[in-house]
Amino acid sequence: MRGAGPRLTNGERSEVSSDAIVLEGISHRYGGRLALDNVSLSVPQGHSMALLGPNGAGKSTLMNIMCTVLRPAAGSAILAGHDIRRQSADARSQIGVVFQEDTLDDRLSAWENLEFHGLVYGMDKPARVRRIEEMLALVELTEWAENPVRTFSGGMKRRLEIARALMHEPRILILDEPTVGLDAQTRGKIWSYLVQQRRERNLTVFVSTHYIEEAESCEAICVIDQGRVQAVGAPETLKAQYGTSLIRCLPRDAGIRRRLLEKWPGAQQLSGDRLGITVDDGTSIDAFLGEFGSSLKEIQIDEPSLETVFLALTGRELRERDEVKPNARGKRNKRL
Repeated sequence: MRGAGPRLTNGERSEVSSDAIVLEGISHRYGGRLALDNVSLSVPQGHSMALLGPNGAGKSTLMNIMCTVLRPAAGSAILAGHDIRRQSADARSQIGVVFQEDTLDDRLSAWENLEFHGLVYGMDKPARVRRIEEMLALVELTEWAENPVRTFSGGMKRRLEIARALMHEPRILILDEPTVGLDAQTRGKIWSYLVQQRRERNLTVFVSTHYIEEAESCEAICVIDQGRVQAVGAPETLKAQYGTSLIRCLPRDAGIRRRLLEKWPGAQQLSGDRLGITVDDGTSIDAFLGEFGSSLKEIQIDEPSLETVFLALTGRELRERDEVKPNARGKRNKRL
């Protein structure tokens, strides 16, 4: 795992948590295409869950349903005790949302964006002022409170969106790719804010992400593909159940590629013309290197990890790669 952030654990609390999110049999279609197929899962209050899935897996549809933007064709969703069909306004009052796309009004200042949000949620003036000051301090933007958002960097805007989502003190925070495109330092800051809020407010976090270290920091992971839940569990449980050693390699020519596919017909077709070959143990890896090591342009050996779990469950890489990344923990890399 590369540069893991702080784990969003909840072990310091001994009381039994009720479920903040309960999805049962959620299905949805767009015309004739089935986007979600009988999705069921639950997240206890104060816990964190990461949603992983390739593009087109149904993640956005599921999150739109949870945010009450979309009504499911079938099934039920209970958020903080409120049915999203019959009590959508009550459900919305208990959730904070950070969408993947920027939704701030860049003509307004940071303070004005938060104040407008507070007005929408019916907060009185003393409560609005208190929470604006608290949230700007949390995300380290107090100094820029009066600055127009159009002057902010991408990282500052994302931090403000986190503050806005928490402004009305929701019980559940739903985040869709909250750190995509941000530098490592800003990503670390954002996750530190979430850790703090979970500890202080028993906040439930449900996040869609492509960053493996962010998923691994959560207490549970849901892998979804083709609209169906493929697996749900703690990171270590999923690695023990589905993780495998994986050789990612780039053959020198078409002849070597053909030989590899003849010997391993189940090899995965990865990005950049690479192949992904599952092996059982160190002996198999050594035998592979002895036979094909000199016939490869690149090779990367992954020990069991969430990335190999994802590949085993979906047949695809978590994020498309343009190059082999060296010095990743749990991997042995070699360029030939």
